[in-house]
Amino acid sequence: MNGSGPVAIIDIGSNSVRLVVYERLSRSPMPLFNEKELAGLGRGIATTGRLNDDAVAASLAAIRRFMGLCEQMGVTSLHVLATAASREASNGPAFLEEVERITGVDVSLLSGREEARLSAMGVLSGIHNPDGIAGDLGGGSLEVVDVDGDEIGTGETFPLGGLRLEESSEKTLRKAEKIAAEALSSSKVLPSGQGRPFYAIGGTWRSLARLHMRQKAYPLHIMHQYAIPADEALEFCRMVARRDAESLDSIEAVSKSRRGLLPYGAIVLEQVIRAMRPSEIVLSALGVREGLLYDLLDADERASDPLIAASAELALLRSRSPGHAYELGAWTAEAMAALGLDETEEEVRLRVAACLLADIGWRGHPDYRGEQSLNLIAHGAFVGIDHPGRAYLALANYYRHEGLVDEHLSSRIRELASTRLMERARALGAALRVAYLVSGAMAGVIPRTRIEARGDQLTLVLPQDRAMLAGTRLGRRVAQMAKLGAMRPAIVVE
Repeated sequence: MNGSGPVAIIDIGSNSVRLVVYERLSRSPMPLFNEKELAGLGRGIATTGRLNDDAVAASLAAIRRFMGLCEQMGVTSLHVLATAASREASNGPAFLEEVERITGVDVSLLSGREEARLSAMGVLSGIHNPDGIAGDLGGGSLEVVDVDGDEIGTGETFPLGGLRLEESSEKTLRKAEKIAAEALSSSKVLPSGQGRPFYAIGGTWRSLARLHMRQKAYPLHIMHQYAIPADEALEFCRMVARRDAESLDSIEAVSKSRRGLLPYGAIVLEQVIRAMRPSEIVLSALGVREGLLYDLLDADERASDPLIAASAELALLRSRSPGHAYELGAWTAEAMAALGLDETEEEVRLRVAACLLADIGWRGHPDYRGEQSLNLIAHGAFVGIDHPGRAYLALANYYRHEGLVDEHLSSRIRELASTRLMERARALGAALRVAYLVSGAMAGVIPRTRIEARGDQLTLVLPQDRAMLAGTRLGRRVAQMAKLGAMRPAIVVE
């Protein structure tokens, strides 16, 4: 690891005050600790113009607790962010002055445009090659901004946060719908997103997606990059906005503290879809906080792949030989080519990540290594990967341990992967089974071997001084792999 200590962010929003402590500043930051206080700082601000006194007291108490936790955890760098409520309230400056006294650091009071930029940076940090509109819904405001690769457009901000909309509409949902539609009709950003994804950020939208996920009996309870087709999302939002929250199927999936704002979040998302006409709604678990961390990285680190970075860290922490894990990438590329399986650029990066993760379950009991590896990968805190990609990584490593049999494999995880990805996961699993018998999981052997097609024959080539590795068990695994390409197996020494 790079040796830097824990990095903490205190995020003072209109609805919640949150502390997140990250393991270190890295391309794929891992939260060590995450706690929020739903203080509701922005509640009442639309009518009074002030932060509620009780909410201020609750927020300051939470921040004092957060500082005690930071001290205990050895935090080496602290950042404090404040957004819409603190920005707009008449007593905001006095509140932030007290926050600075408690924390000992300057508060970054974000403008709407800067909030939009950092939200977009969060999307860049967590989604591989994004191309769409990022929208961050807080308690006080909605920020939207165009993201295309590593390019961030000009952001817009609208007074459509859940608390703000609830108050300005006087808790009348039809009035809230009209307010949201009128506000977004002036957007210059949203129309440019037609036919592209909308990246949804914020706790209310995550709750909305969690409800959708539960109602669909979706097999993977991972919010990041959960995708809903736009037409389906539109109908779902209409249903949520027009029914009493407590009567919704699976409402227990949403915390009681979030349910009151759920219809307002649904109304805003419905109007976003109408104004933008996106291809799909993609949830981003990363937003302003992760955008700040991404902004703090140097250019080379920002350019690196977060999925590969996280997989490499797990290889370092859990595999028998991290060097061996790196060697597998080039070797399995030859294997896929020998089997006649072409790969897209995205499939190549998934295969490389799967190779880095191929030995993280070795300490488990032999009878459960496949299952444990599948669970670690499918449910791991990875970013830069969609749900079909997670299924590919998990399945490839399941097959690597268990063989190419599906009898003990849950059909639910397979539902996430296309037929194409399933075929390539099986082929990669078969190739890894050959590689580990050749190498004994140690570095330095695999680069001296190769696997190639010689006509209709799949051939594993061993160097002269490793001829003793050829044996019955290795022969069976080469034959198993060859069968996937309807080829004859062979092991030769050259």
